[in-house]
Amino acid sequence: MKKTLFRFIAAALLCSTAVSQAFGADDFPNRPIRLLVGFAAAGPTDIIARVLAKEMSAILGQSIYVENKPGASSMIATREIKNSAPDGYNLLFASLGLNVNPILLGDKAGYNPNTDFAPISNVATLPLVAVTAYDSPLKSMQDLIKKAKSQPDAATFASSGNGGSGHLAGELLAAMAKAKMVHVPFKGNAPALMEVMAGRVDFMFYPVIGVADNVTAKRIKILAVGTAKKMALFPDAPTMSEVGFPGFEETAPWVGMLAPAKTPPAVVNRLHDAMVKALAKPAVKAQLEKLGAVIVGDSPAEFSAYLKRDYSRWAHLIKVAQIKME
Repeated sequence: MKKTLFRFIAAALLCSTAVSQAFGADDFPNRPIRLLVGFAAAGPTDIIARVLAKEMSAILGQSIYVENKPGASSMIATREIKNSAPDGYNLLFASLGLNVNPILLGDKAGYNPNTDFAPISNVATLPLVAVTAYDSPLKSMQDLIKKAKSQPDAATFASSGNGGSGHLAGELLAAMAKAKMVHVPFKGNAPALMEVMAGRVDFMFYPVIGVADNVTAKRIKILAVGTAKKMALFPDAPTMSEVGFPGFEETAPWVGMLAPAKTPPAVVNRLHDAMVKALAKPAVKAQLEKLGAVIVGDSPAEFSAYLKRDYSRWAHLIKVAQIKME
């Protein structure tokens, strides 16, 4: 009798949990959603996150508010979302650091990119552009390499932090040029670019978003673009291949949205649907394309497969270029 009663109660609890989860997914979202960005405000990842948050809020009928939590090459924000409740109300707007940090640090990164998150969608890729101050004496990539080879530690490059796209691209350039360059990390691309514009750091590889405005305002000039072909935004700028360094298109970072692992598929799909609708809006497309972003908007399954390929690509690049975390 007791066993029968126990089985009945257990079955009832299981059924209740399933119904509760289904209701939660159907009812999602019923309160504001937090979107965490592991970089400083006004940087490329932050700008795109805010554009999407605004449009997705209108589609979902609930506010998505962006919160910046920079530091440790985005690992602070990444770990926080990993440990958040898998209910869709705490999300991560990530970039390639999601994969690169564990490659460089192993278990010290504090998360596993393959098991700790539920991918929602890859929003876009952001080709990198090598830039220097507008009034810099460096007029070309050749000038930069000449300076780097003139004496040890003569050339400096900024980045958004150790293990970020700009760091990896700078180290790769140094390795390919067989020259020593000094890495100067910052907490985000925006403060790094400010130091380059001020002439306190020689150059940096900056995601294309936001570059055009600064070029027009004569704050920076382009040494080369990290695309396989000429970039429509900067038709006169040479590609990295043209200046003797092929393959830099592989360094283009992505930006995408993820939830904690075990987030219900129905919630993931609801968020994905809102994102795809937001990206399809002409105003959003025009805004992101004007900034130089290449829109993707793939499915959760496609993004998951992409992240695995991205991990393998960076693991190979880091090994070949002998890149180490400082």
